[in-house]
Amino acid sequence: MKKEYDFSKGVRGKYAERFEKGTNLVLLEPEVAKYFPTAKAVNLALKSLIAEGKVNLPHTDMHKPD
Repeated sequence: MKKEYDFSKGVRGKYAERFEKGTNLVLLEPEVAKYFPTAKAVNLALKSLIAEGKVNLPHTDMHKPD
């Protein structure tokens, strides 16, 4: 760690509860991120696909990385 990093005012586990409630982080490929630069943009697009019935969930374990 660099000396200029100061974590003395950091709070351990600050986001742990929110994470446990279902926060899901997803890494977008760069060409996809160009079109969806924010979490709000991604969520709006996915909700639109869901509403249109264009999302087919696979029967495989969805927690495994691609």
